[in-house]
Amino acid sequence: MELSKVCTQTIHLVREVGMFIRKEQKKVAASDVELKSLNSLVSYVDKEAEKRLVKGLRDIVPSAGFIAEEGTGERNDNGFNWIVDPLDGTTNFLHNLPVYSVSVALHDGKNPVVAVILEVGQNELYSAYKGGGAYCNGESIRVSSNDSLSNALVATGFPYYDFEKIDEYLQLLKDCFQKTRGVRRWGSAAVDLAYVACGRFDGFFEYGLNPWDVAAGVLLVEEAGGRVSAFSKTNDPIFGREILASSSNIKEELTDLVSKHL
Repeated sequence: MELSKVCTQTIHLVREVGMFIRKEQKKVAASDVELKSLNSLVSYVDKEAEKRLVKGLRDIVPSAGFIAEEGTGERNDNGFNWIVDPLDGTTNFLHNLPVYSVSVALHDGKNPVVAVILEVGQNELYSAYKGGGAYCNGESIRVSSNDSLSNALVATGFPYYDFEKIDEYLQLLKDCFQKTRGVRRWGSAAVDLAYVACGRFDGFFEYGLNPWDVAAGVLLVEEAGGRVSAFSKTNDPIFGREILASSSNIKEELTDLVSKHL
């Protein structure tokens, strides 16, 4: 498989779907919104965007299965899968807040090998393929060169349905407030990881995530020279529902801080 070609084709498709999302943003009414589960919203835009992505991705790699947020397509248990979030940050989208994204990754059964994230509001497209580096709108990107957690701007996501570790999480936030330059919560894990890849955030951590939230971002960070793991060495950052990403320079400090609480 020629990963550079697959990446280029995926970029074109994601841009097309991003245009559809941007056009529909002003049209969504309260009656169009469904509650899937606690604080998890979906609209016809998410569903239609996913259908368009799946249709186009089938043409790019016909043998691949799908792991998609809205359940379109079937998973391939013995090979390649597209991991798709048609609209990461749906709540932001529905409240007319600017940070929401399309996130697509091709996973070979062990690791993501192609990644495309489009931050729709700013029209910033992040892309990577295994061994090919990471890019934003065609320009090469790298993780932050900052070498101190005390100078780091760190991103996270607030629990919105899984409150099992809420007390530990609040203690971790208290520690972060005191030991970093600041903490941001954007509302789209895909964008958080893209911002780590391009050096805007020095690090990112969150628990309670799904594969479609992070798969593309994992490859972006790694190809931009960063490191990604779960909180514990035995867990998987894509399927293990917890993730920590940063530059190599602060990885140990950030890992120690997070693992002390979670």
